[in-house]
Amino acid sequence: MGTRALIVLTVSTVGLTTYFAGAALADDSEFSDAAKQAHQTALVPGLACTVTTKACVDLESQKAWLVKDGKIMRGPIKISSGGNGKETPIGHSLRVYKKEKDYKSTESRIQSGPKKGQPAPMPWAVFFEDGGIAFHGGDPARSSAGCIHLPVADAQAFFNYLQVGDQVQVVKGSQELAARKGEYSPSDDEDDGDHDSDDDDDSDD
Repeated sequence: MGTRALIVLTVSTVGLTTYFAGAALADDSEFSDAAKQAHQTALVPGLACTVTTKACVDLESQKAWLVKDGKIMRGPIKISSGGNGKETPIGHSLRVYKKEKDYKSTESRIQSGPKKGQPAPMPWAVFFEDGGIAFHGGDPARSSAGCIHLPVADAQAFFNYLQVGDQVQVVKGSQELAARKGEYSPSDDEDDGDHDSDDDDDSDD
Protein backbone atom coordinates (compact mmCIF):
# COMPACT_ATOMS: atom_id res chain seq x y z
CA MET A 1 0.00 0.00 0.00
CA GLY A 2 2.98 2.30 0.50
CA THR A 3 3.70 2.13 -3.23
CA ARG A 4 0.08 2.83 -4.01
CA ALA A 5 0.04 5.90 -1.75
CA LEU A 6 3.13 7.23 -3.49
CA ILE A 7 1.40 6.86 -6.84
CA VAL A 8 -1.60 8.80 -5.60
CA LEU A 9 0.61 11.58 -4.29
CA THR A 10 2.59 11.78 -7.51
CA VAL A 11 -0.47 11.91 -9.70
CA SER A 12 -2.15 14.52 -7.51
CA THR A 13 0.67 16.93 -8.31
CA VAL A 14 -0.47 17.03 -11.92
CA GLY A 15 -4.13 17.52 -11.09
CA LEU A 16 -5.38 13.98 -11.61
CA THR A 17 -6.14 12.99 -8.03
CA THR A 18 -9.76 12.18 -8.88
CA TYR A 19 -8.61 9.22 -10.96
CA PHE A 20 -7.30 7.48 -7.87
CA ALA A 21 -9.34 8.56 -4.86
CA GLY A 22 -10.81 5.14 -4.13
CA ALA A 23 -10.89 4.35 -7.82
CA ALA A 24 -9.23 0.97 -7.49
CA LEU A 25 -11.69 -0.33 -4.94
CA ALA A 26 -14.17 -2.85 -6.25
CA ASP A 27 -17.77 -1.70 -5.73
CA ASP A 28 -18.95 -5.34 -5.75
CA SER A 29 -22.64 -4.50 -6.13
CA GLU A 30 -25.09 -3.48 -8.82
CA PHE A 31 -26.49 -1.03 -6.25
CA SER A 32 -23.25 0.83 -5.52
CA ASP A 33 -22.91 4.48 -6.48
CA ALA A 34 -20.39 3.57 -9.18
CA ALA A 35 -22.76 0.95 -10.59
CA LYS A 36 -25.71 3.35 -10.60
CA GLN A 37 -23.64 5.92 -12.46
CA ALA A 38 -22.51 3.29 -14.96
CA HIS A 39 -26.12 2.26 -15.57
CA GLN A 40 -26.84 5.79 -16.80
CA THR A 41 -24.01 5.61 -19.35
CA ALA A 42 -24.22 4.14 -22.83
CA LEU A 43 -22.82 0.66 -23.38
CA VAL A 44 -20.16 -0.35 -25.85
CA PRO A 45 -22.06 -2.09 -28.67
CA GLY A 46 -22.08 -5.82 -27.94
CA LEU A 47 -20.67 -5.48 -24.40
CA ALA A 48 -22.00 -5.02 -20.87
CA CYS A 49 -19.40 -2.30 -20.18
CA THR A 50 -19.81 1.42 -20.76
CA VAL A 51 -18.25 3.56 -23.47
CA THR A 52 -16.06 5.25 -20.82
CA THR A 53 -14.00 2.13 -20.16
CA LYS A 54 -10.73 1.13 -21.80
CA ALA A 55 -10.87 -2.53 -20.72
CA CYS A 56 -13.92 -4.72 -20.11
CA VAL A 57 -14.07 -8.09 -18.35
CA ASP A 58 -17.18 -10.28 -18.26
CA LEU A 59 -16.80 -12.80 -15.45
CA GLU A 60 -19.72 -14.86 -16.73
CA SER A 61 -18.40 -15.46 -20.23
CA GLN A 62 -14.75 -15.41 -19.07
CA LYS A 63 -13.85 -12.97 -21.82
CA ALA A 64 -12.16 -9.59 -21.98
CA TRP A 65 -11.92 -6.75 -24.47
CA LEU A 66 -9.96 -3.57 -25.05
CA VAL A 67 -12.10 -0.57 -25.92
CA LYS A 68 -11.16 2.61 -27.78
CA ASP A 69 -13.52 5.56 -28.30
CA GLY A 70 -16.49 3.47 -27.19
CA LYS A 71 -15.84 0.64 -29.66
CA ILE A 72 -14.21 -2.78 -29.36
CA MET A 73 -10.53 -2.52 -30.25
CA ARG A 74 -9.42 -6.06 -29.36
CA GLY A 75 -11.35 -9.14 -28.35
CA PRO A 76 -13.12 -11.19 -27.28
CA ILE A 77 -10.15 -12.72 -25.48
CA LYS A 78 -10.49 -15.91 -23.47
CA ILE A 79 -9.45 -15.24 -19.87
CA SER A 80 -9.58 -16.92 -16.50
CA SER A 81 -10.51 -15.05 -13.35
CA GLY A 82 -10.34 -15.94 -9.67
CA GLY A 83 -12.16 -18.87 -8.13
CA ASN A 84 -12.53 -21.13 -5.09
CA GLY A 85 -12.94 -18.34 -2.58
CA LYS A 86 -10.61 -15.93 -4.40
CA GLU A 87 -13.05 -14.60 -6.96
CA THR A 88 -12.28 -11.46 -8.92
CA PRO A 89 -14.57 -8.73 -7.55
CA ILE A 90 -16.96 -6.70 -9.66
CA GLY A 91 -15.94 -3.10 -10.29
CA HIS A 92 -17.59 -0.42 -12.43
CA SER A 93 -15.07 2.38 -12.03
CA LEU A 94 -11.69 0.79 -11.44
CA ARG A 95 -8.52 2.53 -12.61
CA VAL A 96 -5.12 1.33 -13.73
CA TYR A 97 -2.70 2.41 -11.00
CA LYS A 98 0.51 0.53 -11.82
CA LYS A 99 2.18 -1.31 -14.69
CA GLU A 100 5.22 -3.59 -14.56
CA LYS A 101 6.47 -5.63 -17.49
CA ASP A 102 8.39 -8.30 -15.56
CA TYR A 103 6.56 -8.35 -12.26
CA LYS A 104 7.16 -11.14 -9.76
CA SER A 105 4.52 -11.92 -7.17
CA THR A 106 5.42 -11.13 -3.57
CA GLU A 107 2.79 -13.58 -2.31
CA SER A 108 2.59 -16.57 -4.65
CA ARG A 109 5.41 -19.01 -5.32
CA ILE A 110 6.13 -21.44 -8.13
CA GLN A 111 4.88 -24.80 -6.90
CA SER A 112 6.93 -27.25 -8.95
CA GLY A 113 9.87 -27.68 -11.30
CA PRO A 114 13.42 -26.35 -11.12
CA LYS A 115 12.19 -22.90 -10.03
CA LYS A 116 10.00 -24.22 -7.22
CA GLY A 117 9.73 -21.75 -4.35
CA GLN A 118 10.72 -18.72 -6.41
CA PRO A 119 8.32 -15.77 -6.78
CA ALA A 120 5.73 -16.55 -9.44
CA PRO A 121 5.99 -14.47 -12.63
CA MET A 122 3.20 -12.11 -13.64
CA PRO A 123 4.42 -10.89 -17.06
CA TRP A 124 2.97 -7.70 -18.55
CA ALA A 125 1.16 -6.90 -15.30
CA VAL A 126 -1.40 -4.08 -15.32
CA PHE A 127 -2.75 -3.47 -11.81
CA PHE A 128 -6.26 -2.07 -11.58
CA GLU A 129 -7.73 -3.18 -8.25
CA ASP A 130 -6.59 -3.20 -4.63
CA GLY A 131 -5.16 -6.47 -3.38
CA GLY A 132 -2.69 -6.72 -6.25
CA ILE A 133 -5.31 -7.71 -8.82
CA ALA A 134 -4.01 -7.27 -12.34
CA PHE A 135 -4.23 -8.31 -15.94
CA HIS A 136 -1.17 -10.42 -16.71
CA GLY A 137 0.10 -13.24 -18.85
CA GLY A 138 -1.09 -16.61 -17.58
CA ASP A 139 -2.88 -19.79 -18.54
CA PRO A 140 -6.52 -18.97 -19.45
CA ALA A 141 -7.40 -22.60 -18.73
CA ARG A 142 -6.42 -22.28 -15.05
CA SER A 143 -8.30 -20.02 -12.67
CA SER A 144 -6.39 -17.49 -10.61
CA ALA A 145 -6.29 -16.15 -7.07
CA GLY A 146 -8.09 -12.99 -8.22
CA CYS A 147 -6.11 -11.74 -11.20
CA ILE A 148 -7.18 -11.90 -14.84
CA HIS A 149 -5.11 -14.43 -16.78
CA LEU A 150 -4.57 -13.49 -20.43
CA PRO A 151 -2.66 -15.26 -23.20
CA VAL A 152 0.80 -13.69 -23.22
CA ALA A 153 0.35 -11.89 -26.56
CA ASP A 154 -2.90 -10.36 -25.35
CA ALA A 155 -1.35 -9.45 -21.99
CA GLN A 156 1.32 -7.52 -23.87
CA ALA A 157 -1.37 -5.75 -25.90
CA PHE A 158 -3.21 -4.79 -22.69
CA PHE A 159 0.07 -3.56 -21.19
CA ASN A 160 0.91 -1.44 -24.22
CA TYR A 161 -2.57 0.06 -24.61
CA LEU A 162 -3.69 0.69 -21.03
CA GLN A 163 -2.20 3.68 -19.24
CA VAL A 164 -2.22 4.72 -15.59
CA GLY A 165 -5.59 6.35 -14.90
CA ASP A 166 -7.51 4.41 -17.57
CA GLN A 167 -10.86 2.98 -16.51
CA VAL A 168 -11.41 -0.77 -16.19
CA GLN A 169 -14.78 -2.45 -15.68
CA VAL A 170 -15.30 -5.97 -14.35
CA VAL A 171 -18.91 -7.11 -14.62
CA LYS A 172 -21.20 -10.10 -14.81
CA GLY A 173 -22.89 -9.51 -18.12
CA SER A 174 -26.40 -10.80 -17.48
CA GLN A 175 -26.61 -9.07 -14.09
CA GLU A 176 -25.39 -5.80 -15.56
CA LEU A 177 -28.03 -5.85 -18.29
CA ALA A 178 -30.76 -6.89 -15.83
CA ALA A 179 -29.82 -4.06 -13.46
CA ARG A 180 -30.23 -1.56 -16.26
CA LYS A 181 -33.77 -2.82 -16.75
CA GLY A 182 -34.53 -2.77 -13.02
CA GLU A 183 -34.78 -6.56 -13.00
CA TYR A 184 -31.76 -7.34 -10.82
CA SER A 185 -31.89 -8.38 -7.15
CA PRO A 186 -29.02 -9.14 -4.72
CA SER A 187 -29.88 -12.84 -4.74
CA ASP A 188 -28.78 -12.92 -8.38
CA ASP A 189 -25.22 -12.12 -7.30
CA GLU A 190 -24.35 -15.58 -5.98
CA ASP A 191 -21.20 -17.00 -7.54
CA ASP A 192 -21.49 -20.47 -9.02
CA GLY A 193 -18.18 -21.44 -7.41
CA ASP A 194 -17.08 -23.58 -10.36
CA HIS A 195 -13.57 -22.13 -10.72
CA ASP A 196 -10.79 -23.96 -8.92
CA SER A 197 -8.15 -21.52 -7.72
CA ASP A 198 -4.58 -21.93 -8.94
CA ASP A 199 -2.12 -20.24 -6.61
CA ASP A 200 1.01 -20.58 -8.75
CA ASP A 201 1.15 -17.17 -10.35
CA ASP A 202 -1.65 -14.83 -9.48
CA SER A 203 -1.77 -12.87 -6.28
CA ASP A 204 0.22 -9.97 -4.90
CA ASP A 205 0.24 -8.05 -1.62
